[in-house]
Amino acid sequence: MSAATRGRREGRPSGDERQRSIVEVFEGLLRMRPLAEITVDEIAAGAAISRSAFYFYFASKQAVLLELLDRMVAEVDERLAGIGVPGDDPAAWWRSSIGVFVDVFGDHRAVSVTLAEARATVPEIREEWARRSGRWVDLTASTIVAERRKGRAREIVDPRATSVALNAMNERVLVASFAGEQPALGQDELLDVLADVWCTTIYGTPPPLTGGGRRAAPPRHGG
Repeated sequence: MSAATRGRREGRPSGDERQRSIVEVFEGLLRMRPLAEITVDEIAAGAAISRSAFYFYFASKQAVLLELLDRMVAEVDERLAGIGVPGDDPAAWWRSSIGVFVDVFGDHRAVSVTLAEARATVPEIREEWARRSGRWVDLTASTIVAERRKGRAREIVDPRATSVALNAMNERVLVASFAGEQPALGQDELLDVLADVWCTTIYGTPPPLTGGGRRAAPPRHGG
């Protein structure tokens, strides 16, 4: 069974209007209240369906949360694929890549915060997040290795460990901002700060901005 159909009965089209309504109503409720305070009955009422009809599509409200995660991850992956690999301006590439996460998870900030909270108590959500985020960790690590082979990135003892730390930092910083925690970065600061930390970590010194507003390629290291 695919991630998108987990907890949901098979045989119904993914574009079914009632299923889409359930997901939209659920996300709207998350913007107002935490997951624990939302009931299946009010989700069903908001979607103008019966309680039994809800269970035709989803096994639980946690299953709806997983559906939202699937949709967000699919959007992230599609946009990352469109960016490709670093070219002559690696700093701009990293900024664009990080910007995908800032944009997508920021567009669904209540879902992002709820997912972070739910992972502590819902094993299925924790396992699914680990599987999805693990792919992003691998992508980051392989890109760091490729940049090192080009002579652009600094020597990093363990690219994958560095990737784990950078991706975990992004997640925590984004959730803190979306949840309105203190201290936390303002949402207008997120991309600038995260991109600066990533480029400083990977290249040693962030590539300077050129006169045209683009960052110049970082200096090549020996070896």
